[in-house]
Amino acid sequence: MSKANQSSVSEFLLLGLFRQPQQQQQLLFVLFLNMYLATVLGNLLIILAISTDSRLHTPMYFFLSNLSFVDACFSSTTVPKMLTNHILESQSISFSGCLTQMYFLFMFADMDNFLLGVMAYDRFVAVCHPLHYTTKMTLRFCGLLVAGPWVIANLNVLLHTLLMARLSFCADNRIPHYFCDVPPLLKLSCSDTYLNEMMILTEGALIMIIPFVCILVSYVYITCAVQRIPSTKGKWKAFSTCGSHLAMVSLFYGTITAVYFNPSSSHSAEKDTAATVMYTVVTPMLNPFIYSLRNKDLKRALTKVIGRKRFFFPVKA
Repeated sequence: MSKANQSSVSEFLLLGLFRQPQQQQQLLFVLFLNMYLATVLGNLLIILAISTDSRLHTPMYFFLSNLSFVDACFSSTTVPKMLTNHILESQSISFSGCLTQMYFLFMFADMDNFLLGVMAYDRFVAVCHPLHYTTKMTLRFCGLLVAGPWVIANLNVLLHTLLMARLSFCADNRIPHYFCDVPPLLKLSCSDTYLNEMMILTEGALIMIIPFVCILVSYVYITCAVQRIPSTKGKWKAFSTCGSHLAMVSLFYGTITAVYFNPSSSHSAEKDTAATVMYTVVTPMLNPFIYSLRNKDLKRALTKVIGRKRFFFPVKA
């Protein structure tokens, strides 16, 4: 590797969210700590409830448990580092650590994206072809619908990480963010970032667009099928199974598009930070609440899990 291609920056400084007065810093720290704990605990409870209740061993809940696992990991790629830096009063992250964080962050973001598409397809089959649901959504097919995205997500993120690794960072190493995100890193680079930006707007956009189109097409067919249901109660029941999913789709794709699929000249640190907080912290935290509060079967399973006091505290004889 030529010297020109090597980065002269050995570490970056994550300026983070804690640049306000001391009192506001403490408030933000407590807020993000509680949000992170709620994210991990809520998603793990969903996984536990689905795995222990045989009535939830269906494709819909199989995909939901995978989404919960991804969301717990997704939030864990950024928030713990931010909280640790605040406690240690340190802002540094190594160059290799920055690329590693970026790799896992976008791998889990891609998986969120793919799983939302897979769940839309599952709802399409359930609503539009209910008599063929069990024959179409077999265990093997569901496994492929999850395994395939893992492979694609890793290959996609590997490409963008290698493209980022080839850039040079020669002067300013301060990232006005709480994690290693692509837009601020591209702004800091003293190399030509044209290829990186083009790959984000083309290949990266396709990774996001294909599942999104799948979601749109699925819900067009779902809407048409629901309109043919004669009873209002039947229509409400069909739409209620899709409402939670649509809420997550709107929040996830809205914030992702605002951050990554606009020209770099239109980005500002404040807007990017607000949008990324939404999809890296808020969205994973809302997942267990959105899916459980409107789902009687899942609420029953969660109540059963939480009600097992011996699971948390061994009962003495």
